[in-house]
Amino acid sequence: MIRGLYTSGWSMLANSRKLDVITNNMANVNTSAFKKDTVVFESFPSVLTKRINDTRSPLNPSGNIGNMQLGSDVGEIFTYYTQGQLQQTGNDYDLAIKDDTSGQSASPGFFTIGVTDPKDNTMKEFYTKDGTFVLNSNNQLVTKDGNYVLGKSGPITLESGKFLVNEKGEVIQNGAVIDTLRIAQFSDATKLRKYGNNLIQNAGGEVVDFKGTVLQGYTEQSNVNVVSEMVDMITVMRAYEANQKILQAQDDTLQKACNEVGVVK
Repeated sequence: MIRGLYTSGWSMLANSRKLDVITNNMANVNTSAFKKDTVVFESFPSVLTKRINDTRSPLNPSGNIGNMQLGSDVGEIFTYYTQGQLQQTGNDYDLAIKDDTSGQSASPGFFTIGVTDPKDNTMKEFYTKDGTFVLNSNNQLVTKDGNYVLGKSGPITLESGKFLVNEKGEVIQNGAVIDTLRIAQFSDATKLRKYGNNLIQNAGGEVVDFKGTVLQGYTEQSNVNVVSEMVDMITVMRAYEANQKILQAQDDTLQKACNEVGVVK
């Protein structure tokens, strides 16, 4: 009976975590290039149970009863890096990466972003699919949070006037290539980790040649499907409520067993 309490309780915790992930997906449905997450459940490893008093019994000196499993728990948060819909904006500062879906593509391409660490003023590299860029006071191309968009020569600095970005990511101004966007693509997308503010870290993935194209005047939308997320939310809430009722029923039964069974009237 105690095992049932643990199983129902852990299932409630796991479903609560999944509900948090679904809520975050729905909150970012209008965030440019946001990538949806999902919860992957895994079963608890078997736990050896034993009776304390039986360790001194000649019939069962080990005290072992057997193995017990406590249900499921959150194994990992998996991110889908499938491409969202590309929407034309006409804004020259909006850039999007159109991934190559022909053949066996390793993973999507990402813009390389430089984030200044305020502690030591060093620049750390992150990656993003969000290409809604702007210019700062120094005519440098930056994200909406003020982080630098990196080219092969470092932060991209523009002159006043029009500029073009071709399919290769070359930034052209006044008829000359002033820099080339650093587009990163990795051999294993499972090595990527979300950092926050729509930024992604590489946790050991190998960098491969970029196979896609860069589009100017376009933005990538979120790959979250609202209808699918709402269906998942209803399913999770019903599973949570079912475990809650089972937990209450087991608790009531345990209470009766402790307080009423064996009472002499």
